[in-house]
This record gives sequence, C-alpha cells and structure tokens, in this order.
Amino acid sequence: MRAPRIGLMGGTFDPIHYGHLVTAEGARVEFALDKVFFVPSGRPPHKPADEVTPAEHQYLMTVLATLGNPYFEVSRLDIDRPGPSYTVETIEEARRLWGASAQLFFITGADAILEILTWKEPERLLSSCHFIAATRPGYDLGRLEGAIGDLWRRFSHRIHVVQVPAMSISSSDIRERVRRGYPIRYLVPEAVADYIYKYRLYQARASGAGAGEGGAAERREAARA
Repeated sequence: MRAPRIGLMGGTFDPIHYGHLVTAEGARVEFALDKVFFVPSGRPPHKPADEVTPAEHQYLMTVLATLGNPYFEVSRLDIDRPGPSYTVETIEEARRLWGASAQLFFITGADAILEILTWKEPERLLSSCHFIAATRPGYDLGRLEGAIGDLWRRFSHRIHVVQVPAMSISSSDIRERVRRGYPIRYLVPEAVADYIYKYRLYQARASGAGAGEGGAAERREAARA
C-alpha cells in the first residue's frame, strides 16, 4: 500500500471563507491527497492576541464550513497545544500521528511563504514536509525566490505553487465588511455567516460605521442567525 498523502491547511480562519475551501479542494485533487486537515492556529506567534478571534470560534466556524466534504476534517493540533502555534511543531505532531512514511503537504498562501524566514526553524520545516503555496492568477513567482534566497534554491522542489482565482477573497476584508455592515453572503458558507452574526464576531471594535444602507444589511443578516 502506498504511503498516505495528508494535506494540512494552517491558518487562523478568522473567518474561514470560500477561498480557503477552493484552495483545499484544488490542492487535494492536484496532489492526490487522501485527506485535508484544516488546522486553526489558535495562537499565531506573528499576531497580537487581541487581534485574533478566540480559538474556539475559529475551530467551530471551520467545522461548519467543512461539514459537506468527506475529504475535509478539522484538527485541534494547534488549539490544544499550549503556547504559540509554531508550524514546525504542528508538522512534528502530524508526523507522530501519521507515521514516518506519510507524505505531508502544508497548504498556505504564497504571501505566507514570503515570510517563512521569520518562522521558527524554517530550514527544518522545509525539510520535514512539502508546501503548497496558493496564489492569485498572475502572481510573480520571482517574489518567492527573491524573498527566501538560498532556501528557495535548496528546497524549491518542496514548494509547489498553485493558482486559485478565489484567493482574491480575504479574511481581513470580510472582517471589515462585517464591521461596516456590508453583506458577506457568497464570501463565506451560509452557516459561517450565521455563526458570525449570532455571536457578533468582528463587531466589537466597530466605530459607528455601518449606518444607513450598510447597517441595514447587517441587521438583515443578523436576523437570519
């Protein structure tokens, strides 16, 4: 029997959106992955704690978004591990779970790969798994080579770039739309939108925006929760 091919999609999923789901499904098919595990990061080391939605909300939104796909599962690897969520530790734990023979593919955005030199032990990380870097169409691959230099020359065979049109959707834009009272339907699964409005996520720091037509849209969305 061949070694299992496991996809690990890391991120804060704050919130998860269709861009994440399209990326995961595209990676699953293109790289013949047996399963894709979404791994909410819980406590990302590069972001201040007060700028990240609590981990349980990340986890539950991701569960809601992935229920319809039998090839998707959500892992609590990072959420249940104490301390900051370092990707190299996530990969080590995944290796313990699935064994030395498993082929691991970490799925993330190409912009995250640009910052890999700032991650914990980037060389060991690139040695331990493959990376699938999702980009928007027309992305300049030279940016990757220029940003990570020697690591690109040594590990480019482990970095696979895939183009995903839906990558134009961003979690930060969705959070801002909620704050301003604009609709988010068709950007996130309906169950995730309902969850956001039910628990009033991303609205606590609103500063009066969302009045008028935008505010009305927010109230209509909230009424469905």
